[in-house]
Amino acid sequence: MQSLWMLFASLMFSIMGVCVKLASDHYSIAEIVLSRGLIGMLFIVVLILLKGGTLKTPMPRQHLWRGVIGVIALSLWFYSFSLLPVATATTLNYTSSIWLAAILFGAAWWRGNSRFEWGMAFTILLSFIGVMLLLRPSFDADQTTGGMIALASGLLSAVAYLQVRRLGKLGEPEYRVVFYFSSTSALAGLAGSILLSGGGIPLWHAHSAQGLALLITLSLSATLAQMAMTRAYRLGNPLLTANLQYTGIVFSSIWGILIWHDQMDWRGWLGTAVILISGLLATFYNQKKARPLSSLHEEKPVAG
Repeated sequence: MQSLWMLFASLMFSIMGVCVKLASDHYSIAEIVLSRGLIGMLFIVVLILLKGGTLKTPMPRQHLWRGVIGVIALSLWFYSFSLLPVATATTLNYTSSIWLAAILFGAAWWRGNSRFEWGMAFTILLSFIGVMLLLRPSFDADQTTGGMIALASGLLSAVAYLQVRRLGKLGEPEYRVVFYFSSTSALAGLAGSILLSGGGIPLWHAHSAQGLALLITLSLSATLAQMAMTRAYRLGNPLLTANLQYTGIVFSSIWGILIWHDQMDWRGWLGTAVILISGLLATFYNQKKARPLSSLHEEKPVAG
């Protein structure tokens, strides 16, 4: 189920990305971040009214930390697009999985634990090689600042993912984690929109039916993706979840072919195959590790 939740999250994130690209013709990035947060909050409130639950949390500081780190990471990623080619910015942001593996390795080493999952870490590196084959990033000497910003975005994203996992392990339900992240996004988008408009009212301008539909779709897909990703990080191995995030690039490439008629050469298809194979290897590796534990729990004592 962990793999399925992350695959669903990657699909939803890819839909969000398509809508962001299309909506950027109608709205500023700050307005997109604002609407994403507001609609996400409204969705969670309706969900609570229908299914029950509460927004009261015993861990406000942890939610604030997760929200601030996540919004900064997202803002840095968007800003890197203005300094780097799209493929390069995307590839460097997706180093978040490598940063995640490095953080977990460092934590294991610090605690004197030698049982770091090298096999899972290898599948993450293999997926990243597939990403480079698919996107073929380019990098010039005068793009050092943009590269550092995109790398920082990937590092902060890894920290945010670990915080998501920690909140889940502490018992926070997915809807509450996503609600407070949406709240932080809405506040950041509101501040950015006011600054960009010179003090004007955000979103107070003419709208088209297409623009509104894109805002609603990207916000709902982002909210569903966040909830699915939060559950995936809570349910199992964070390295497996981090690896399966790379499937989002495969979904995005498919959308590019279907909507914008993008062309992929043999390197792109090879990269896609490498990402998919790596995801399968990571899933099988995780299941193989979990099987002896489940067998041990299911073993029944023999009556004497």
